[in-house]
Amino acid sequence: MIDYRRNAPLPAAEVARVFDASGIRRPSDDLARIERMFANADLVFSAWHGQRLVGVCRALTDFSYCCYLSDLAVDRAYQHRGIGRTLVERVRQAIGREVSLLLLAAPEAMDYYPRLGFEPVDNGFLIRRQR
Repeated sequence: MIDYRRNAPLPAAEVARVFDASGIRRPSDDLARIERMFANADLVFSAWHGQRLVGVCRALTDFSYCCYLSDLAVDRAYQHRGIGRTLVERVRQAIGREVSLLLLAAPEAMDYYPRLGFEPVDNGFLIRRQR
């Protein structure tokens, strides 16, 4: 059974392990940065199998108009069980119906997000991080 938690404390090393085990590209060798990423998020949902962290999502939002889903990662050993879908649903429930949910998808995840109800957009712009 998977247990879902909202804004539970997450050790950076465990988040890094889930990132690596999921295939998502994040700075998993920089634990201080991961700690800051999660400490400054508005919403963090985590998925647990017993005491093992198996999935995380992190979102930045004003709870009024927009929400950016910054991270969604599920350990490969736990994928295809609906965990990612449930994490996104938890975010959607938390932000409510007045708030748009947007994200930037990795090229290998472009087929995944439409299955969760996301639609592609062409009207976005990006200034990439320098490191």
